[in-house]
Amino acid sequence: MTNIPETGRTPRVQIRLVVIQILVLSLLGTLGGRLWYLQIRNGQEYAKEASGNHVQQVVQPAVRGSILDARGVPIADNETRLVVSASRTDLLKMKDDGKAVLTKLAGVLDMKPEDVIQKVRLCDAKTPQPCWNGSPYQPIPITDEATAKQALQIRERSEDFPGISAEPEAVRRYAAPGKANTAQVLGYLSPVTDAEITQAKDSSSPYLRSDQVGRSGLERQYDKELRGKAGVTRYEVDNLGRVIGKAKSDAAQSGSNLVTSIDSRVQRVAEYELDTAMKTARQQFDKITGENYKADSGAVVVMEAKTGRIVAMASAPTYDPNAWVGGISAKDYKALTGKNSDYPLLNRAIQGQSAPGSTFKVVSTAAAVEAGYEWDGGYPCTSSYSVGGQVFKNFEGENFGPISLGRALEVSCDTVFYGLADNEWKKDGGINPKKGEPKDYFFKAAHQFGLGKETGVDLPNEVTGRVPDRQWKQSYWKANKDVWCKSGKKDGDYVQKIAYENCLEGNKMREGDEINYSIGQGDTLVTPIQEAMIYGALANGGTIHAPTIGKAIVSADGKTVQDIKPKVKGRLPISEATLNGMNSALEGVVTRGTAAWKFGGWPQDKITLHAKTGTAEVYGKQTTSWFATYTKDYTVVMTIAQAGTGSGASGEAVRNIYNALYGVQADGSIDNSKALLPTPQKGLPKIQTDGSIDTPEISKDPVKDLQASESPSPGATDQQLPAGTTPSPTASNRNTRRRTDRPKKRRGTRILT
Repeated sequence: MTNIPETGRTPRVQIRLVVIQILVLSLLGTLGGRLWYLQIRNGQEYAKEASGNHVQQVVQPAVRGSILDARGVPIADNETRLVVSASRTDLLKMKDDGKAVLTKLAGVLDMKPEDVIQKVRLCDAKTPQPCWNGSPYQPIPITDEATAKQALQIRERSEDFPGISAEPEAVRRYAAPGKANTAQVLGYLSPVTDAEITQAKDSSSPYLRSDQVGRSGLERQYDKELRGKAGVTRYEVDNLGRVIGKAKSDAAQSGSNLVTSIDSRVQRVAEYELDTAMKTARQQFDKITGENYKADSGAVVVMEAKTGRIVAMASAPTYDPNAWVGGISAKDYKALTGKNSDYPLLNRAIQGQSAPGSTFKVVSTAAAVEAGYEWDGGYPCTSSYSVGGQVFKNFEGENFGPISLGRALEVSCDTVFYGLADNEWKKDGGINPKKGEPKDYFFKAAHQFGLGKETGVDLPNEVTGRVPDRQWKQSYWKANKDVWCKSGKKDGDYVQKIAYENCLEGNKMREGDEINYSIGQGDTLVTPIQEAMIYGALANGGTIHAPTIGKAIVSADGKTVQDIKPKVKGRLPISEATLNGMNSALEGVVTRGTAAWKFGGWPQDKITLHAKTGTAEVYGKQTTSWFATYTKDYTVVMTIAQAGTGSGASGEAVRNIYNALYGVQADGSIDNSKALLPTPQKGLPKIQTDGSIDTPEISKDPVKDLQASESPSPGATDQQLPAGTTPSPTASNRNTRRRTDRPKKRRGTRILT
């Protein structure tokens, strides 16, 4: 055997060892560099991420505070329901984005697959409702009406429904006690959006992704107080998701309760009477248009005269706010917002504006006195008033001869106000005012009465109405001049002629403009809440209050009560003598004027009632009914669009509201035991030591209770009449009454349940 020298293997072994050493050193260098990069260069960033990955938050939603009426009856509260929700994050991990799971879920819930799928898509500019406008990382509710059987199916077959949960949750309930809907006053909730979360991040009331926020009505106005503060528990978990300890816990704080001045019994009566009046108007024939009145929308406000607190506020058409709970369906959303919906989401008491007609004459009367006209002066109430070849007629050519300002209010004589406004227009220099500021008494009075701006009612999105003074005309003409000049024709149709005139002098106060304005026509716009504010001030001696609905905010434990005091805006710009004169004249409207035919047998000696009727023309539509009234306690204002005259369309309904308030019976007697609210509610409902609020017995329907207590009105036939309703005038007494209010000549200008 031949021996190989050891020195022959050494170079190759050494080379291999060197290579191995180099590799080992390279690996160690790489690892060292990586460790430096992770721990030093980006150490803080990764440490922060690691900390986040090991702390998980569990959110416990706060119980939203209840909204109560003045007696402590809940009109919006919470109830426990089985809510089925979907995690969009989990669904998107599936091959078909979870459509198969959602389709299977629809079968269990007895819903259409497309309805379920639509609920989990995100809202954007191109995606119509229904869709999810909350955070995409938050569980999206599919339904809050799941049965126990359906929830059990989902939970027992969880492998068939990945990303789907079925849990009991507290959800909003709009209770409608005694069938008092109160929809537009309450508003509704919907999930918070990412934009809102970002905007409120550094505020005193930040949002969590699980929050529901108020979108309208009291839910929005008092959202911060009602919402409370969600509880957040932070758990330490390992990399496998196992809980290894509790890091921090913030307990949930229930939202406060809002006590309102709304009386749900009166609210029910107001809603019923408004609805009944509109239905009745639709059965009446309009001789002017040759068809029945459409009576397509309306509103009524019942307000405490001495405080401005709202006792009832109804708007029609209305809707069921529970439709929004748990996510709104495509069908319901279309019914609420579609072109044929008549837009029931609008609160027409604060957002519906129209010409006020003769109810505006209290403003014009105050302006006339301020301008120097004597209250008892003899002002010609002629059958017509001619200006520049145009004839402005009084109703049916009535001619009362020389009358006082009070009598002009009582019989609603147009030509008296035509003459007064025309005289002032001429004194101010006509269409080209004299140097210096014109007096403009009639326009200044409207601003002093609080028109042309928000009343300050504690509801969002109130509109201002409009006082068409010189400043408004100038800005309106500037914005529309090009359109008017392009479409206007001197010899065209009515609209084209008006456009032609406006193009030439639409920025100037024309004689016809001021004449029409004096009787609440032309470009003047008011809202029912503004009318209630004005007539409430007349009732209480001249103090203008900002209407309020919130009465107090009560903490969940009842230990903290924050009163919401009535707010005084100012005083009417009239003397005590003028105020007394107006009160006397408006009382005469009820006893012998334009509303007398609707108030026969009213106990005027015991409950002094004042009123002003109004009928406003709207170009291209039927006339709008206005009826403004007050006693020493309450102001009631009702308006119905396309319904005819003020007293004709609204008189009986308003009377029935007063019947319910004071317990007035069909024969004119007063039964205090049947009166819902003979005097305004004082104080707050009783709050127990545990924070609960005493709730009185709730009637199933106050209207039916009142009807049951009434005997048929004298002269009633087989048709059952609502409580306190007086029969319509017969042919004989219709001829003996002097008249109702009426349309004025002027220039250009479904309940869901």
